[in-house]
Amino acid sequence: MYKQTVLPRVLEQVVNCKDELSQYYLMDCIIQVFPDEYHLQTLETLLGVCPQLQATVDIRMVLSQLMDRLSNYAVSNADVIPEFLHVEAFAKLSNAIGKVIEAQVDMPIVGAITLYVSLLSFTLRVHPDRLDYVDQILGACVKKLSSQPKLEDTRATKQIVVLLSAPLEKYNDIVTALTLSNYPRVMDHLDNATNKVMAMVIIQSIMKNNSCISTADKVDVLFELIKGLIKDLEEVTVDELDEEDFKEEQNSVARLLHMLHNDDPVEMLEIICAVKKHILCGGPNRLPFTVPPLIFSALNLIRRLQNQNGDVVEEMHATPKKIFQILNQLIEALSSIPAPELALRLYLECAEAANDCDLEPVAYEFFTRAFIIYEEDISDSKAQVTAIHLIIGTLQRMNVFGIENRDTLTHKATGYSAKLLKKPDQCRAVYACSHLFWVDDPEGIKDGERVLLCLKRALRIANAAQQMATVTRGSSGPVTLFVEILNKYLYYFEKGNQQITTAAIQGLIELITTELQSDPPSASPSLDAFFTSTLRYIQFQKQKGGVMGERYDSIKV
Repeated sequence: MYKQTVLPRVLEQVVNCKDELSQYYLMDCIIQVFPDEYHLQTLETLLGVCPQLQATVDIRMVLSQLMDRLSNYAVSNADVIPEFLHVEAFAKLSNAIGKVIEAQVDMPIVGAITLYVSLLSFTLRVHPDRLDYVDQILGACVKKLSSQPKLEDTRATKQIVVLLSAPLEKYNDIVTALTLSNYPRVMDHLDNATNKVMAMVIIQSIMKNNSCISTADKVDVLFELIKGLIKDLEEVTVDELDEEDFKEEQNSVARLLHMLHNDDPVEMLEIICAVKKHILCGGPNRLPFTVPPLIFSALNLIRRLQNQNGDVVEEMHATPKKIFQILNQLIEALSSIPAPELALRLYLECAEAANDCDLEPVAYEFFTRAFIIYEEDISDSKAQVTAIHLIIGTLQRMNVFGIENRDTLTHKATGYSAKLLKKPDQCRAVYACSHLFWVDDPEGIKDGERVLLCLKRALRIANAAQQMATVTRGSSGPVTLFVEILNKYLYYFEKGNQQITTAAIQGLIELITTELQSDPPSASPSLDAFFTSTLRYIQFQKQKGGVMGERYDSIKV
């Protein structure tokens, strides 16, 4: 009775009254008053009236309210879902929206997109498993947007962000969104600023849901979606970028790179190559943020290959040597920006990984490049100090080098240490080099003579620093360096280096005591505490007895 008599008569009255307020009110009444199942069975009739209403009627609200009622009905009663499919509710609503947009030529773009947002919301609630429906809505949106290259209307832009965010929120999984072919096409219609906002929404969704992107194809689709953060979409000068925002965006991309993972080494290498292709287009401002996480991802893959009990099949595409070649290309891109300090650190990280893989030529090559960067690109004295200590620390842990290669690199490191600008920096770097000749490991190098040479050289530099301080300030400088060297003497003495004698330690203690007495009282409380602690340690070892106690016995404090 409703279907055949009541509804057609009421709708006829609605259309004939020609008054926009009355039409909107009456349509609203019909939707709100009659039961949900009635609407479902008479959907075609009800929707057929929409294009016949006055152009000024807010048809978006009418359709939105109808879709809200129907989706609430479906959610509250799962048994009716087959009925929705039977009456082809989605197809009817989609057609009706298409006809309304077609009929109302003057409808602003924001109105059309709002209708698609309502339809998408309906679809995600009633048919969440039908991705083809979601893609169809996005496709219709692309068709509507294709009349203008970029959106200028901010309200429409906001609605598109709502449209694109809805599938992410519903599925809690970006991988699902990556299968929607029209998703990137909708994003292409956004202006650059909104494109970046949407890219950040996508990254945050991945981080929040801990989604793992596991194939190179998905990586390509994802990077196409977030290209606004990966490269400049138009000529933008650095001055125009907000530095804080830019850093936050690039740090988000860096975090994203850690979410790209596959347990299969060959697949993982393909992912790394895909990411490399995208990020190398990012320009000099982005590379310092995006290259390091990719390098550590590749180093992680190398270590996984090593953990397979050395059974790395050379015919496989993913071999440590091949990955090291990629790493080299990435760091070269970074050092050409230039970002020398970061490039040097990464070369040393790669050298250490090559050491673990027992690849001496590769490790030597990475060290050579690190030294070249140190020579040619690092001129700031503070940066040089940091760099030389990093080089010494890494070289000390290397056990892959033969005698010749190790000697060459060690000689370079000690040479650069002695050429630092400030004497105290020289002294500290030279005594740090002593560790290159004494590795506390059963198979490590133990060259006591060269250790002693390093320590004596450090003492000579400390002496020179003292004299310079006397000339320039009229009083001797702090004797901290001597106390630091004394601690190194004690370290090697305990490790069993025969070249370090109790007489040398005694002489050094007396020298420091004399220097401290010539200093004005409480010139440096921290230095006094440092020296007192060192003497207390010697006393403690003497009292402890045993073999070590006997060795310390002849030292007088």
